[in-house]
Amino acid sequence: MSRFKETIGLLFAWWPEYKKSKMGVAGIVIVVIMVMAILLAPVLATHDPYEYSADLSGTWLPPSFSHLLGTNSVGQDIWSSLLYAGRISLAIGVIAAIGATLIGTILGVIAGYFGGLADEIITRISDVLLILPRIPLYIIIAFLVGPGFWTIIMVVVSLGWTRNARQIRAQTLSCKQYQFVERSRSQGASNIHIMWNHILPNVAGLVIANFVLEVVTVIMLEAGLSFLGLGDPLHKSWGVMLHFAQIDGSFSHNAWWWWLPPGICIALIGTAFSFIGNTLNDRFVLRLGKRSSA
Repeated sequence: MSRFKETIGLLFAWWPEYKKSKMGVAGIVIVVIMVMAILLAPVLATHDPYEYSADLSGTWLPPSFSHLLGTNSVGQDIWSSLLYAGRISLAIGVIAAIGATLIGTILGVIAGYFGGLADEIITRISDVLLILPRIPLYIIIAFLVGPGFWTIIMVVVSLGWTRNARQIRAQTLSCKQYQFVERSRSQGASNIHIMWNHILPNVAGLVIANFVLEVVTVIMLEAGLSFLGLGDPLHKSWGVMLHFAQIDGSFSHNAWWWWLPPGICIALIGTAFSFIGNTLNDRFVLRLGKRSSA
């Protein structure tokens, strides 16, 4: 069995080691519950999240049996909005994290394996992007391009690959010194074969952990940009909900039920993914490293 197949087998045998971390298990439980609620939004939602009140009688209503989390300034049901907004926030987090992690992994492996000019170019670009103030740069690009679902994803993917690339590069530099890599190279194996069957499996744990932690970063970033008005106002997200809660005066109306639920959801999903990512990094990544050096 190839080393790649062995690593894939290890990926599916992670639970006995992972479950030793109570925080890691708690993170999975929270994520599963929230994702299920989001996916079942058409069933759990009690109202159309975009339906507004024709008169003022349905606005600023506190939580009740008819509106579990009350209504906002235009009479939209907060509970229903919260469920559907979660879809957008989670979709942005996952899609952008996949893009940033994929680019960072590819560039990191190339830089670490080939070295030379490729390493110099990739490293210098990542150095420049890393020293730039991230949040102001995100805001400027999002402002220039215009608010929208894909704008935030594009901004995150184009700038968020650097940290992952540097970590993968460092791991690749270590992996390519292993005896089985040298043996494979001496037997005439191609660079693609070595990177796919020997390098990539040994950085897979780091890639997975970085992906999970990147989801947290993107969800928080989306909430921040949307709160500043750089999200897509036509599609609800937790950040967009906070934005409209702020500009429509939820604080002056003491309408805590408008801004508190999306804030709690952002904090919960961020904490849960952080628990998972840190557990994977502390246990799974280190185990892969020990296995690969054996």
